[in-house]
Amino acid sequence: MKKSKFSEVQIVKILKEYDAGKQTKDLCREYGISAPTFYSWKQKYGGMDAQQLKELKALQDENARLKRMFADLSLDHRILKDNYRKKALKLCERKELVEEIIYEEKISVNRACKIVCMTRSMFYYSSRKNDEVVIEKLNELSERYPTRGFETYYGKIRLAGLAWNRKRVLRIYRNMNLKMRRKRKRRIPTRIKEALIVPNHLNETWSIDFMSDALENGRKFRILNVMDDFNREALINEAYYSIPAERLVNSLKQLIQYRNKPKRIRTDNGPEFLSKRFVEFCTEQQIELCYIQPGKPAQNAYVERFNRTFREDVLDAYLFKSIQEVNALAFEWQVEYNKNHPHKSLNGQSPWLFTGQSLVDEMNY
Repeated sequence: MKKSKFSEVQIVKILKEYDAGKQTKDLCREYGISAPTFYSWKQKYGGMDAQQLKELKALQDENARLKRMFADLSLDHRILKDNYRKKALKLCERKELVEEIIYEEKISVNRACKIVCMTRSMFYYSSRKNDEVVIEKLNELSERYPTRGFETYYGKIRLAGLAWNRKRVLRIYRNMNLKMRRKRKRRIPTRIKEALIVPNHLNETWSIDFMSDALENGRKFRILNVMDDFNREALINEAYYSIPAERLVNSLKQLIQYRNKPKRIRTDNGPEFLSKRFVEFCTEQQIELCYIQPGKPAQNAYVERFNRTFREDVLDAYLFKSIQEVNALAFEWQVEYNKNHPHKSLNGQSPWLFTGQSLVDEMNY
């Protein structure tokens, strides 16, 4: 018998007719019910009015619903407890866990997905893309540039003409566990009074700085770095055991012969840059000298960032037996840097590519 066939009011009415003296068989025949059903009503609802019966049925329904809910939650809790050691973070691992739960517990896909906090669409989804080409390219870049990160790799991929989606490459990069964890020193915020000048053309501003390192035998050497602030091009990367002011001037003279002189040069307050010989050379060439504040290397940020890249790619990556090895590798790296190293400030282009694009834009203008 359906629950909705007789309402609470009808059941109470039938029981009241029985209390009034009507025979059971007559009531059963009149309302189309069996005698066991009538006596069951009499046992459960005898002496109740319609409102009390309605409230009792509501409580019974609520109790049954709570029992079902408790049973479902108990089962979910037991399943989670049985699988709590199986840490599933990746999509493929979650799929395997859902399949295992379905097989062992004989429950529906929808319920198993809810237990592991996963949608059914994710469970049924299967990727149609083949990531082997991207994986191979990232492996190649990571072997060639082990100290670089995702931004550099993706910039080189774009420069190579590969139109792969950034999110796709980043996902594969993370799945390959290529992300580097770097320990950075806590730095005091720099206080720059004047912003760096952003040149509009080549040879407007050059930045110069020195670096120090040592050969395998412990002998120290220094490296002279000169770059053009306009396109971040590395102009000089030369290593010597010592670089006095005269050698610095000679290197700049050779550079000016084929590059033309700059309008200004930005340096720190090192003794070579404060020397009389260097100051006289800049005065003769009508080159403006721009000194940064003492102890404020961030005011010469372009070449400082360049120094970091050079140190990570060359000085920290190799052991050198002679100064000739340093210069040979530095020259090779300089060409590679100018040709293929992407810069965010250059819209992801390399120094030489940015220079060519700037010349084309000027001609069109």
